[in-house]
Amino acid sequence: MLRYATDWLGVYREQVNALNVYPVPDGDTGTNMHLTMQSVRRELDTCDENSMAGVARAISYGALLGARGNSGVILSQLLKGFAEAIRDAQDINAALLGRAFQAAQKSGYGAVMKPVEGTILTVARGVAEGAAQQGGSPAQVLEAALIRGQDLLDQTPEMLPALKQAGVIDSGGQGYLYIVQGMLAQLRGEALPPAPEISSYAQQQFENEEFGFCTEFLMSDAISSIEQIRELVSPFGDSLLVVGAEGYVKGHIHTNEPDQLLATVGRHGRMLKTKVEDMSEQHTEILGMAGAAARAEEEIAPSGLVAVASGYGLVKLFRSLGARIVSGGQTANPSVQDIVDAVRSVSAEKVIVLPNNKNVLMAAEKAMELMEGRAVVIPTRTLGQGIGAALAFNPDTPAEELREAMESGAQAVTTFEVTRASRTTNITTREGVTLDIAEGDVIGLKDDELVQAGGSPEDSVLEMLNKGYTGQEIVTVFGGPQKTQEDLEALTERLRSAFPMVEVEAHAGGPDLYDYLVTLE
Repeated sequence: MLRYATDWLGVYREQVNALNVYPVPDGDTGTNMHLTMQSVRRELDTCDENSMAGVARAISYGALLGARGNSGVILSQLLKGFAEAIRDAQDINAALLGRAFQAAQKSGYGAVMKPVEGTILTVARGVAEGAAQQGGSPAQVLEAALIRGQDLLDQTPEMLPALKQAGVIDSGGQGYLYIVQGMLAQLRGEALPPAPEISSYAQQQFENEEFGFCTEFLMSDAISSIEQIRELVSPFGDSLLVVGAEGYVKGHIHTNEPDQLLATVGRHGRMLKTKVEDMSEQHTEILGMAGAAARAEEEIAPSGLVAVASGYGLVKLFRSLGARIVSGGQTANPSVQDIVDAVRSVSAEKVIVLPNNKNVLMAAEKAMELMEGRAVVIPTRTLGQGIGAALAFNPDTPAEELREAMESGAQAVTTFEVTRASRTTNITTREGVTLDIAEGDVIGLKDDELVQAGGSPEDSVLEMLNKGYTGQEIVTVFGGPQKTQEDLEALTERLRSAFPMVEVEAHAGGPDLYDYLVTLE
């Protein structure tokens, strides 16, 4: 049922995005809820299906790890409550299904410091009330849940002024109902419906707003409680959610100080994943999509650009160069469908795809095949190569004519990455040097090849640049999520002292799992 509900929500993802105006009109509620459900499905695909406890853990664990955005984090808590209610059962009858939806609603409300009515929480309450009937069949429980949930969803514009202003129902609540619809459709054996055509976006009502940064983190090995971490981040902004399960802590907040927030939180555990998105840029992008239909009869640009990237500083750079972003990279590879969806969303005769990771290259090439001539892949294997290629992009030039310049741009950039070893090993480099590496040691990679180990992250950068510098003009440093502005400034001074003839730029917002990503061009 949950697997099918994931596909059902996927059909309506853009419709849910088009409704999104609360808490900010950034147009990604459907996407975030769908990504959360996809993470659940991945865990279900590998769990012990003969064990209800195993299935329940997959639901809760998968939802937390994959939760994206305000709506995704709340959905993860709804699913957590649902999973806890079924964990010890041998099978699920109508009565237990009803109790599971009630537990979901209770868990969702409990996760939010200041619950707001007119949101997904209200609709979850309606679903729980409808599902509270005893007896009958599971299908009848779902039918009753949908009727009451729809009743409260229809009332959401009277509960939230932003919804009434835009003339829409709540997007998160609609997404939740689509999940319940998908569960019922699976029981009935219904085929997936065609995706609805999107003719307008509610975000157009909010053109002049400034929204700050949607900031998320996933942490393990926390040395402070969820409550303490919640109090720690509360002063940084609003739309705050800090939740946990299976030894992990997930946080979401809208703030104007993402760097300081992540550096502060990073002192309280092991940061596994972060995401920072400029919501004003998201809003601008969704407005561009909203105007796509109106521009359909206008001249279409010869070329569009799609780039796979993570780390808000890098994402911002690629967006400034004209790229539509597919979130992903090392350890978080996007699917073929993710890339195809991004290509289809770009209004251009042909779309150039920058995979920016050797593990994403195959998915990008498969997406190119599916697009039947509409996509062109530049085989960038690092984010640095992607930046070099993107700098040569021009939307007014046909994609085939851009290929040579973009490939040359990619090859002109050397990429250095500083991260940590995931296991103890020893490796002999291409130069014949044997590196003895312990788990957790700093390691340095040049163009995705291990060349250095040991010392501090800053020492690693200097050592690799000393060996790799051959007269280039620009060094650009992106600090990872656990590096503060002070760390970046100190490294910048060391680099300027060591390479006085080179222009050095430093930015926050490097990719997850890396201390630094450095490009040399």
